[in-house]
Amino acid sequence: MFLKSLRPLLPYLKRYRWAYALGSGCVLLHNGIWVLFPLVIGKASDDLNQGVTRHKLLVYAGILLVIAVTKGIFQFLTRWVVIGVSRDIEFDLRNDLFARLEGLSYSYYQRNRTGDIMARATNDLNAVRMLLGPAIMYSANTMVYTAGALAFMISINPKLTLLTFLPLPAVSVVIQTFGRRIHERFERIQAMFSDISARAQENFSGARLIRAYVQEEAEIKAFERENKEYIRRSLKLVRLMGMLWPTLELMLGCAVVLVLWLGGREVLTGQLTLTRVTNLVATYPGITTTLKLDGSMSVGQFVSFSTYMMQLTWPIIALGWVINIFQRGTASLIRINEIMQEKPEIQDAPHARAREIEGEIEFRNLTFSYGDKPVLRDVNLRVPTGSSLAIVGPTGSGKTTLVNLIPRVYDADPGMVLIDGRPIRDYSLESLRRSIGFVPQETFLFSDRIRENIALGVDSAAHSDIHDAADAANIAVDIESFPEGYETLVGERGITLSGGQKQRTAIARALIRNPRILILDDALSSVDTHTEDKILNHLRDVMAGRTTIFISHRVSTVRNADRIAVLHGGRIVELGTHDELLALNGYYSDLYNKQLLEEELAEVQ
Repeated sequence: MFLKSLRPLLPYLKRYRWAYALGSGCVLLHNGIWVLFPLVIGKASDDLNQGVTRHKLLVYAGILLVIAVTKGIFQFLTRWVVIGVSRDIEFDLRNDLFARLEGLSYSYYQRNRTGDIMARATNDLNAVRMLLGPAIMYSANTMVYTAGALAFMISINPKLTLLTFLPLPAVSVVIQTFGRRIHERFERIQAMFSDISARAQENFSGARLIRAYVQEEAEIKAFERENKEYIRRSLKLVRLMGMLWPTLELMLGCAVVLVLWLGGREVLTGQLTLTRVTNLVATYPGITTTLKLDGSMSVGQFVSFSTYMMQLTWPIIALGWVINIFQRGTASLIRINEIMQEKPEIQDAPHARAREIEGEIEFRNLTFSYGDKPVLRDVNLRVPTGSSLAIVGPTGSGKTTLVNLIPRVYDADPGMVLIDGRPIRDYSLESLRRSIGFVPQETFLFSDRIRENIALGVDSAAHSDIHDAADAANIAVDIESFPEGYETLVGERGITLSGGQKQRTAIARALIRNPRILILDDALSSVDTHTEDKILNHLRDVMAGRTTIFISHRVSTVRNADRIAVLHGGRIVELGTHDELLALNGYYSDLYNKQLLEEELAEVQ
């Protein structure tokens, strides 16, 4: 059952099998030496009972000291090896988990909250590490020491040993019952922890919005409600654990009482009483404890047996703690394994290859839906290499979806999207995406220096390359006005920059890649028309020789494109140059006239 629960971890356990083998050897030596301690105590009791001498005291003290020191050395080695391996596996598992998350499709992050993912990558991962370290170590120690102690106890008194271990079936039932309930409750606790993490993450990310809408108190109360529920579930688990340990201690205590009662009776009634033995030894110095009756126990044996019982106290108590760790670890492992088993929806096709891209794009009879909701219908469009295409249309018409199909953020049906005349799935994802500079609608900057944000995806970007890209995006002057220039930290999500500065930094990030295809998804929406003109003038030189697609709601942005496509209801309803579309007196003409009127009104004001 234990190995079955650890099945997702078997590759990691196999990787460190020799380390675990070394740890197992240390466990055997540690417990193999320590199990001799009660025997020496018993032997010393019988021997010293016949007469105490300095030599005997020194001999037995020396033996016990050697046992204690040797046991301590192997106990340290056990912890060093086993706990160390658990840290190594934690390191590997964290890396693999992060790599898996990095490879998952964008849609996965639309379905799952960031806080929940973070909880699994931190709290759950720690619970798995505890399972692989302390749980395995204490379980091994308990099993090995119990097996050794049981063998010696049977050799001392089989009947008393049998009576002592009579509570074991009841202990097994208690462990199974409590273990199942602990597992169920911990799963609910972890789910609640994910909810709390998600709420906290959303509040931190949306701090400005919460303040703008004066929702601080409402969010504090909502967080307090979830926190109370988390505490309530945690306290239920604590109460359960609080019942488990005393129950195991009670059963162990009953076994100890049984040993003291029955073992004491054997010493007192099954052989000459201790007082009589002392008198006989005084009267007849040659007499020994061999005068005891067959099947009875000597004082030393009774002491050894009792010591074994007392030394089994901690392993049995620790068993409750191990059960807690095991149930927590397996519950967390299930949650982590859900991520590890997740497959990217968008992957390289078996025949995909790394190929050079010139930049021709074609949409052929393209129809695309999100589930049952159609977004694009029968789109036929060809963008020649080195040309520019602008896409306009009302909100929800499918503009962003259309350009997201080019780098395969979403996947269209085979044969509907082509690059250089080849189906897009013929290209490996890496070669395809490295050939595309993409500025998405929602600008995202990392909590790093401006230099690093611009150079993202370029292995070795020189300062001149970063400056040229920033200059082309018309952000170089702004950056150089900062006290630390390109070394300026932008804060989380670029919070220290204005909306326009973030967009221009994102454009510079796309340009430094020198892509064959440049996609700007409403990338100039946060800049004024004057800045927009400057950026477009810079981009005309950059766009020369490369395929450029940009989405905008401003006619001033798209008017100089080679062709303009008007999307409406998921279909291309108009296609042509600026002048050709104005002549049609359709949607584009209405958009142009409205914006022209707005500009005239703005000048009057």
